[in-house]
Amino acid sequence: MTQAFSFAALARQIPLWAADLGFAQAGISDTDLRVQREPLQQWLDKGYHGDMGWLAENLDKRLQPEQMVDGAVRVISVRMNYLPGDTRQIQILKDPNKAYVSRYALGRDYHKLIRKRLAQLAEQIRLAAEPMMPVNQRPFVDSAPVLERPLAVKAGLGWTGKHTLVINREAGSWFFLGEILTNIPLPTNTEIAADECGTCSACLKVCPTDAFPRPYELDARRCISYLTIEHKGAIPEEFRAPMGNRVFGCDDCQAICPWNKFAHISTEADFQPRHGLADSDLLTLFLWDEATFLRNTEGSAIRRIGYERWLRNLAVGLGNAPSDAAIIATLEQRRDTATELVREHIDWALHQQRNPAPRRRRKLKRSESDGD
Repeated sequence: MTQAFSFAALARQIPLWAADLGFAQAGISDTDLRVQREPLQQWLDKGYHGDMGWLAENLDKRLQPEQMVDGAVRVISVRMNYLPGDTRQIQILKDPNKAYVSRYALGRDYHKLIRKRLAQLAEQIRLAAEPMMPVNQRPFVDSAPVLERPLAVKAGLGWTGKHTLVINREAGSWFFLGEILTNIPLPTNTEIAADECGTCSACLKVCPTDAFPRPYELDARRCISYLTIEHKGAIPEEFRAPMGNRVFGCDDCQAICPWNKFAHISTEADFQPRHGLADSDLLTLFLWDEATFLRNTEGSAIRRIGYERWLRNLAVGLGNAPSDAAIIATLEQRRDTATELVREHIDWALHQQRNPAPRRRRKLKRSESDGD
């Protein structure tokens, strides 16, 4: 068996090993991301990354991933489906007394599971390749400055949709991504998926805060996922009513995408909803004390925002709920012990509750905001 044939055989074997480990697909690309430099810099120059300053750091590593692993010449990209079974997504969004949590965060944090599976895959690859060459490689799951979506596209896992997420023709977009950087000169994917968004603009139109200045470009500062998860300060008032009952993330642009009719339901136990988060009342969650929050979010992506921002987000949701004496009483009670950040949002919610207006939860147009 020649060395070239051995590398080709290994490349054919990797997707099979990946499937055994629960990954839906695996592909191989080179590390060349030079075409990303200009659009990434333009996006940063516009300030669309908001408070996520780390996105402007280590640009050389983002654009030259080989800098993170000595001798790396290939990236093995994988995807894993995460959508749990019927979580009554639309019904929850339409019920203003319920709390909507992004589908990816209903179960355990995906980082640990995918990192473990990637490490197992990397070990299988190492054992197979070491008879041919010394192996140096490393798995990544949001753990370094990796431009995972462009790499996934180069590896053949899908195309970049107008909502900036990767879409797979046979599986939609409800999946996580992970990578292994390796020095093994494997054959690379040669078939890049065509952009099949066509004239559809459903994801752009449905966004409650109009966070897409144009197709394929996201202004994170307006994105509900950013506002409820990444943003540490007060949520700008103009975005609070459009947030509705979304208290951790937002899936609207994925939920409406026609390609997600092909989405595959995840069978991973870790991705199944826990602690009733798929169908909880806003008021019930707002009544959690910090110990309950920490207990019920152990091993969850929600834990990373902390108790203060959790209450901040829920206060906004309660402000958008129908006027209710129980909500007002609970907000007033919580206000006495709230931090300054939470108190600001409680005061806003109390004003909304006491002054019910025609449905405030409407789509916000960019022209109505000072975001630009």
